[in-house]
Amino acid sequence: MSMKCELTGKKYQSGNNVSHAKNRTKRRFLPNLQKISFLSEKLGKQIQLKVATSTIRTVEKKGGLDEFLLNTSNVKLPPSALKIKKLILSKTN
Repeated sequence: MSMKCELTGKKYQSGNNVSHAKNRTKRRFLPNLQKISFLSEKLGKQIQLKVATSTIRTVEKKGGLDEFLLNTSNVKLPPSALKIKKLILSKTN
């Protein structure tokens, strides 16, 4: 599995290691990904996702996984999160 957040799509950033002599070599800054289970109240089950810690804080601030997905535009969500959002929308209607 790739080093990519399943809710926000956050992935690695590239940059340089810079030595004392100003020699530059390429490196990657990896996101802090954690495997966590979110409780979906509308689906009535837990969903296990690999997400960044910053995403965990955002989801908690928004009021849970359901509220985060419903209030986020489809353009900003990756395909895996859109599938979960469609399941939630089908259960609420």
